[in-house]
Amino acid sequence: MSETSRLSLAVGNGELPLPEAGRIAVFGPAAGMDLSTLPQALCHIITGFRPDYDHFASLGFACATAPEGRYGASLVCAARAKPLSFARIAEAAAVTDGPVIVDGLKTDGIESLLKACRKRTEVPAPLSKSHGKLFWFPASDTFSDWVQDEMHEIEGGFVTSPGVFSADAVDPASRLLADHLPEKLGARVADLGAGWGYLSARVLKRESVAHLDLVEADHAALTCARRNVPDSRAAFHWEDALRWRPATQVDCVVMNPPFHTGRKGDPDLGRSFIRAGADILAPSGQLWLVANRHLPYEAELAAAFGEVSEAGGDARFKILHATRPSRKRR
Repeated sequence: MSETSRLSLAVGNGELPLPEAGRIAVFGPAAGMDLSTLPQALCHIITGFRPDYDHFASLGFACATAPEGRYGASLVCAARAKPLSFARIAEAAAVTDGPVIVDGLKTDGIESLLKACRKRTEVPAPLSKSHGKLFWFPASDTFSDWVQDEMHEIEGGFVTSPGVFSADAVDPASRLLADHLPEKLGARVADLGAGWGYLSARVLKRESVAHLDLVEADHAALTCARRNVPDSRAAFHWEDALRWRPATQVDCVVMNPPFHTGRKGDPDLGRSFIRAGADILAPSGQLWLVANRHLPYEAELAAAFGEVSEAGGDARFKILHATRPSRKRR
C-alpha cells in the first residue's frame, strides 16, 4: 500500500473524522500521492517544490507556496529534513481550526515526530501501515516555538532556510566546483539546480558574465538565492530544471545535480540534468559539473557531448567538463 492508504484507512474506519466545513490544507505532498480520500474542491495544496506544484495543479487542485487564510483541517506530509517537518507542523497548527494530521514513513522520521508531538499535546493511538504512521491532534499554539526563522545566516554572510539543500553550511562539492571554474565561462551562463545561490554568486565574480539564469525547483531555496545574489545580471526562475528553456541558447551551464528522489539514490536524475544542460547550450557551449566520485555520469556526458574530461576533484568528488554539445536527441 502507498502512504495515502493510511489516510484512507483512518478516514474510512471512522477513527479520523474530517470536519464538515472548511478547507483542508495539505502541506508538502509528493507528486503521485493519492488524495482521493479528501474532497478535492476543499483541498489546498501547499508546496514550494515546482514539480509537485505543477502535478497537483494539473489535476485541478488549488495550489500555493504558503497558507492562505484559515483551514478546517491540515494534513502534514513528513519531510526528509526534520527541521522542515517541525516547521510544517507549527505552520499547520497556527492556521487550522480542527485536526492537524501528520503522515510519513519511518525513513522520514515519523517515529521521532510522533514522540515530539506527544510531549506537547494529546495524540490518540497512531495508525501504522506500510512502514509508516499517521497520527493527529487538535490544533493549538503549543507548537509555536517550532516555527523556524524564514532565513538564517551561515558562513560567508549567505542566508538559507530550513529544509533547503545544504542549509547549515556551504556544500563542499559546490565549493570545489567553484574553485575549479575557469575565468572565461562565456557571456550567458545558466546554473541548473541553483539552490540558495552559492555557485551562482561565485560565477558572478567574473565581469565577463553578462547574464546568469538561476533555475531552481525549491521555492524556499530560490527565495534565499534572491538575497544571496543581489546582482542585476542574475535572473531567477522557479522552474523544474529538466523542463526550463532559456529565450536564447547559453554559452555555459554549471551544475551540482541532485541524485536523490526522497531518500533513495537515483543517478538517472543527474543524467537527466546532463541532457537538459546539453539541450540549452549553444554549439560552442560548455558544461561544468561536480558529482560524487561513484556516480556513473561519464557515459551520459559522452552521449551528449563531443568532448568530455575530468578537470579536477578529490577523493569524494569529481569535476567533469564537457564541450561540443550534440544536436538535440528528442
